[in-house]
Amino acid sequence: MSEVFADLHIHIGRTFTGKAVKITGSRNLTLSAILEAAKYPKGLDMVGVIDCHSPEVIIEIEQLVAKGKLVEMEEGGFRYEDEVTLIPGAEIEVYDKNCRGPLHVLAYFPSLTTLKDFSGWLSARVTNIQLSTQRIYENAQVLQEKVKSLGGLFIPAHIFTPFKSLYGKGVLNSLTEILNPAFIDAVELGLSSDTEMADQITELHAFTFLTNSDAHSTQKIAREYQKFDLEAPTFAAFSKSLKNQGENRVMANYGLNPRLGKYYRTTCAVCGAPMNGSTCSHCGSEKFTKGVSERISELANAVDAPKRPPYIHQVPLEFIPGLGSKTMLHLLDHFGTEMNILHRVKEADLKALVNIQLADMIIQAREGKLQIAAGGGGKYGKVKKN
Repeated sequence: MSEVFADLHIHIGRTFTGKAVKITGSRNLTLSAILEAAKYPKGLDMVGVIDCHSPEVIIEIEQLVAKGKLVEMEEGGFRYEDEVTLIPGAEIEVYDKNCRGPLHVLAYFPSLTTLKDFSGWLSARVTNIQLSTQRIYENAQVLQEKVKSLGGLFIPAHIFTPFKSLYGKGVLNSLTEILNPAFIDAVELGLSSDTEMADQITELHAFTFLTNSDAHSTQKIAREYQKFDLEAPTFAAFSKSLKNQGENRVMANYGLNPRLGKYYRTTCAVCGAPMNGSTCSHCGSEKFTKGVSERISELANAVDAPKRPPYIHQVPLEFIPGLGSKTMLHLLDHFGTEMNILHRVKEADLKALVNIQLADMIIQAREGKLQIAAGGGGKYGKVKKN
C-alpha cells in the first residue's frame, strides 16, 4: 500500500498548439504543464485532468506515450515520468429535460481506447468537442450508462455550487430525480462545503466524498485534494478506493474551510453585501446568490452521519499572509514540494528557515486553525492576520 495525494479535477486551458479548451483557463495550462506542475512544485502523486476528451489533448497524450514520457498502465491510467499518475477524464454539462437547469458531472476512463470511444460518442452530442464542459441535451442516465459501459467512473461535480450543480440554485432536491444512484461512484463536494455539511443530507451517506481544486491555472492545482491509501497508483486501485474494496480507501480530504469558499454565504447579486432576508439592507435589491450553507440547510434531513475519513480544513500556502513568492521559492528549495511543506516537514525545520510567525501560520494552516473571514457572492474569504 502507498500514500497517494491526488487532485482529480484540473482543467486544460490550451492545447499544445494553442487552441482553447477551457476558455476561462490559463493560456499556459496545457496537459504537459499540468503534469510538470503536479510533479514540482505541487508534489502530487495522481491527477485527474477532466478535458482529455478534446481531440488535440488526445493527440498530446499519444505524443507523450510515443516519447516514453507517459506509459499506459495495465491496471489503467498513465504514469508520467514514473512519478505522477494521470487519470484522464471529461467534465460534461448535462441538460436533462427532467431537470430545472444544467449540472456538471465528471467522467474518468481507464485507457486511451475508452477515452477515444467516449470522445467520439460525445462529439455527436455537443456543439464543439474541442472545448471543455460542453452542454449535452440528453437524459442523464443515458450518459451514466455510456460511461459505465466503458469501465469509467461517474461523479457529480461540485454538487453544492450555486451554478450548474446537482443541488445548486434549486436545480434538484434529490439526485434520484434524474440520476441512477447505482451508477454514481462518488460525489465531489466543491470549495464551499465539507463533509460535515454534506452529511446533513441522508441520500449522500451512500457515497464517498471527493475534494478537488477545479483548477483553471497551475497555481490553483491542489488547493483542495485527498490522500488515498492505494495498493498501486492506478485507475483500478483508485476505482476500488471509492468502494473501500480491499485495503484501498480515501484516508483524508484536504480542503478550504468552507467559509473561505466563494459561495459559502448568501450575498446580494447587485452590491455583494451579505443578506439574511429577501431584501438587501445595503442597496435594497431583491436579487441574491444563495449561499451553500443556506442551500444545505434547506435540504438537511439527516439525524446522524456515517463514519468517514477526516476532512481537514487546510489553507493553501498561497492564502497565508506574508508568504510571498520569494519565501515560497526559499521553502521549495529546501523542502522540495508543497506536499512536503504541508505534510512532512517538521515544525522545528520550518522555524529554522523562516520567521517564527510565518512558520506558526503554516502549521496552523496544516491543522485548520487559522481565523477566517467568510466569502460569498463569487468572492473568496480571507485568512485573518494574527
